[in-house]
Amino acid sequence: MMDKETVERIQNDADYKELLSKRTGFAWTLAIVMLVIYYAYILVIAFDKQLLHTPVSEGSLMTVGVPIGVAIIVIAFALTGIYVRRANTEFDALTKRIKDKIEGEQ
Repeated sequence: MMDKETVERIQNDADYKELLSKRTGFAWTLAIVMLVIYYAYILVIAFDKQLLHTPVSEGSLMTVGVPIGVAIIVIAFALTGIYVRRANTEFDALTKRIKDKIEGEQ
């Protein structure tokens, strides 16, 4: 367990503030992108059901709604992958730099 002094040093560290700012901003950006996509789909369902009931091609049983729904799921996975990639590179590097600084001071 960390003592109060160590916690305060970490919280006042410029790299920690940068990490917190970048990570929070990036997470909110991705969340907003996903929410906009999801709620746009829900609004289409609520206000223009026929658009999603339109067949993909003449005589097709598959409607436009199916590939759009699948695309939303794929986009959610892709956004998760984008976050993980950035977390494993940029965010982890900042975390390591903070940890090394704190360990060097003790």
